Order: sequence, then C-alpha cells, then structure tokens
Amino acid sequence: MAAIQRPLQVEEDLNPFRIAMRQFDTAADHLKLDAGLREVLRRPHRALTLSLPVKMDNGSIRVFEGFRVQHSNARGPCKGGIRYHPSVSFDEVKALASWMTWKCATVNIPFGGAKGGIICDPHKLSKGELERLTRRYAYEISPIIGPDRDIPAPDVYTDSQVMAWIMDTYSMTHGNNAPGVVTGKPTFLGGSLGRNEATARGCLFVIRAACKVLGIEVGKATAAVQGFGNAGSIAAELLAADGVKIVAVSDSHGGIVNREGLDVQALLKHKRKSGTVLGFPGARQISSGQVLEQDCDVLIPAALENQITLENASRIRARIVAEAANGPTTPGADAVLHKQGTMVLPDILANAGGVTVSYFEWVQDLQELFWEEDDVNRRLEKVMARAFDNVHRTATNYKVDMRTGAYILAIDRVATATSARGIWP
Repeated sequence: MAAIQRPLQVEEDLNPFRIAMRQFDTAADHLKLDAGLREVLRRPHRALTLSLPVKMDNGSIRVFEGFRVQHSNARGPCKGGIRYHPSVSFDEVKALASWMTWKCATVNIPFGGAKGGIICDPHKLSKGELERLTRRYAYEISPIIGPDRDIPAPDVYTDSQVMAWIMDTYSMTHGNNAPGVVTGKPTFLGGSLGRNEATARGCLFVIRAACKVLGIEVGKATAAVQGFGNAGSIAAELLAADGVKIVAVSDSHGGIVNREGLDVQALLKHKRKSGTVLGFPGARQISSGQVLEQDCDVLIPAALENQITLENASRIRARIVAEAANGPTTPGADAVLHKQGTMVLPDILANAGGVTVSYFEWVQDLQELFWEEDDVNRRLEKVMARAFDNVHRTATNYKVDMRTGAYILAIDRVATATSARGIWP
C-alpha cells in the first residue's frame, strides 16, 4: 500500500527586519525606485547597541543589553518608542525604526523613524531598579537624542513614568529643562491631553473610513480584539461607544468570547480587579489564536508581531483587519487576506494615531502653549481621515492592497525629501 503523501508545511520567515525589507522592496518595485536611493532608504542611518550596568536592590550588578536605531531623518527629527521586553532583538528594533519612518510619512507628519529597546522583564524589576536602568539607558543615548534630533516615546511595557525619568536625565545632563525630548509624558510635565487614547482613537477613525468604503454600518458591526492592553482595551471601549458589538477579546493569559456581545465597561473593571480578561461572567474561554479567527466585521490585532501568518490567514473571517499592533501580519498572510477580499488597514496607517498626537505634544512643548483635548482629537481625526483617503487612492491607482499602497505613498514622500536634500558631501 502506497504511503500517504502529506502536504509540506510552508516555512515562513518571521524575522521582523527581513519582513520590513520585503515590504519595502515590494513598494519600491512599483515606484521603480533608483537603485542607489533604494539602498539609502533600506538601511538604518544609525544603530547603537549598549551594555547597561545597573546596581540591583540586593547590591549586585547586572548588565542589560539595549538598542537605539535611527532609520531616517530626511523629513525631520527621528521619532519612535522604547520597549522593555525579554524578547527584544536588534533586528526587531531595526524593523520597528523603519516602520516608524513609513508611518510618519503615511500620515505626513515631519518626522523620520527611530526605535529603542532593552532586553529585560520589567515585571521582575523593582521600581528603583527600573528607574536606574532607565536613567542609565537615557544617559547612554543622550548624545544622539534631543528635541531636534530624536524624540523617544513609550512602547511595550514603558509608560509616562519612564518618559519622565528620561526627560529628567536628559535635562540634568544638558543643564536645561527639555520637555520636548520625549513624548508620552505626564500632562503636568508637558504631556498632551488625548495622548493615552491616541493610538486607539486613530484606529477608530480609519475603521470608520474603511466601513464607509465597504458599506458596513458601524452601529451594526461586530469586532474582535486580540490584546487587551492600552491600545486594544481603549479601541474596544471606543468602538463599543460607536455601537459596535465586541464579541471576543484576549490578553496574555488567553481569550474570551460571547457572540451576543461583551459589556466592555464591565470587562474593564474585571480586568483591573483580576489582572486578566479570563473569568469574565457570561463569556466562554478560548485561546488568543481563536480570537483572531472569529466571524466578525472588524478584527483588531493589538498584541505583538507575527500573529497572522500563513498558518492561520485562511481562517481569518473578518472583513477588515485593523492593525493596532506593529507588524502583526506577515507578507505571506497579507497575500492570502488580499486574495480572499479582506481589507487590511496596515500598522503604518491604523496605529499612526499615537505618533500623530506625539507630534502634537512635541509642537505644544516647543510653543509652550497647550491645547484642549477636543482640539487634539479634532486635529487627529483630520489627519487620519486624510491619510486613509490618500492610502486608499494610491492602492486603487496601483491596483494593490492597502499595505502596499501605504508603503508606495510613504516611500515616495521620503525618497522625494532625500533626493531634494541630496547626498552630503
């Protein structure tokens, strides 16, 4: 009896930097970008690796590894978050820095891209250890950051307190108060109103625009959210306020589902009390992966990279995938989703609300004149709606998916600025 031939599993390259380069090359091919200019834009302008010795609470010394990568400053100072996570890698930070360049260009704000990270588990550090680690990192990168050079911001497992420590360290070592050196600060130290909700609110604005294009009535739509941290939980809250039924959510512990809809306000209280969405009354427990595969109008991946891959892309049933996280969909999965008619709102568009309001914060710090939250939100909606229209028009004109359309738009803007400035000397 002949042996049964099983289909070969397709091995997918999940290296974030190679994924970023593949996305760049696809769009650059459509633009017929000059070979020399292509090489300039593919590579980070500056990449720094650091050894960070820190005195721990017990008196021992531990050395952490950190990174800061500046991808491009062709359109303005570099901009990008800092993440503290055990799995941070140099390639991941390089990819995130390049994505920041394209993100800023997509929404047409005058920044280039940067990113930073430290390999650590902040949950296993005391507040004192976290402060000493942050201040050491800030001191080491201080020669290359500044309000007119590179402006860090919060990212995974960093927050306004971490930004306050960085601002203070930079200010003390430079001899002047410099609130514009970081964004995402507490409002009483020069932070912007609306910054905490900005990533989710920007995602909401592009989801509304996509629903209009696809003929989906927002007030009757359903949604699933993978990742119930800052971006995911606020996105769920804002969508629910728009009348969207949230049918499934997940966090790092697992997922829950209720096809009749989850009470988001009650779920937020449950999460604050228990530390997880699991155990929420009236909901059935599922895996985080199953949240991605729910039958819904809108899926919001708001966790980490490489969540939608060739392995599960064919099981995605949402009509819209709005990437609140950075890099949640692989290139192979993109092709599958596009073929089956799913509109992917790429990360460099869908989660650009955060960097847009960071730009607003930076402007307010430099002017020393601060805006009301309604003004911030109104300006954000204008930026995001215009960016969606530009990306959708570009994708339609080039007959490509929305991600490639966003990259074509962004790369063209950065290439134009780079060419106009020229290569020095």
